[in-house]
Amino acid sequence: MRRAPQHAAGITSLAVNKPDPKILQDFLALKFSLSRRTAKAMIDGRSVWVNRKCVWIARYELKTGDVVEVPSAVVKGASAQSASSRVSPGADAVRPAPAGAVKRHIRVLWQNDDYLVADKPAGIVSCDDPKSAEAILREQENMPTLEAVHRLDRDTTGCLMFAKRHAALVAAIDVFKTHKVVKIYHAIVAGEFKYAHQIIDTPLDGEQAVSRVAREGKSADASFLRVKIETGRTNQIRRHLASVRAPILGDRVFGLKSARDPRLMQVPRQMLHASTLAMPNPLNLREQIKAHSPLPADFRATLKLFGMGKR
Repeated sequence: MRRAPQHAAGITSLAVNKPDPKILQDFLALKFSLSRRTAKAMIDGRSVWVNRKCVWIARYELKTGDVVEVPSAVVKGASAQSASSRVSPGADAVRPAPAGAVKRHIRVLWQNDDYLVADKPAGIVSCDDPKSAEAILREQENMPTLEAVHRLDRDTTGCLMFAKRHAALVAAIDVFKTHKVVKIYHAIVAGEFKYAHQIIDTPLDGEQAVSRVAREGKSADASFLRVKIETGRTNQIRRHLASVRAPILGDRVFGLKSARDPRLMQVPRQMLHASTLAMPNPLNLREQIKAHSPLPADFRATLKLFGMGKR
């Protein structure tokens, strides 16, 4: 089988020929020698584009002549995952992790006797899952009582706060209900954001929602924004920015659904990062909790990709 051609911009591009499978999951599995499970995970991750439109339906029906494109880095990662999990050709069973396998580590940005602020990576949920940031930190810190105080989306990175005991959790939740918590995010959005400063206060789900946006950089095709939120509605920043026609790059739900610019297909996830978290210590209001997370590597790479240099 011929090797998949590599797009000059880091995109693997394949044309659908007449004898090829016409179900997207099967097409990817065949062309990249993946298990069907890994092919589906690639699609579920919204990293597959058909005729420059993002497709996240595993049973999407292809037509002869369609062009399927996937970031080369995603293909490489999927191939490695599929190879390590395959027991026999065509099987989808997963072998147990080998003894001594490296476990995922989450950086701790700040902590005291009652709280911990971690630097959440992309690709994992905050809590309520065996592979969540909460579960990883419980084992990593040998702290089974650790509980997440709030949540970040699966692909949002940065400051995430945890309580080390339940009484501390209850106290922190009470503070989060007030306006005493400062949460600052950074985002990369499509297009040139028109204003140096803008307040977006469109209600969400029938409730008040306020996002204060400041432009920190721009190029011809994208903008680098700082966002301070005064409320914590579900997907608030993503929805607010999409509402003013500045969708976050890589957001496959509220963002762009097609990619006329091939660089959009290289954005690995939604470019939203929780940079700063500051608040009074819920158990001692005279003290302050403050943590800062630097921009992660994929975020800085996306800034560079869209001509906004090093940060």
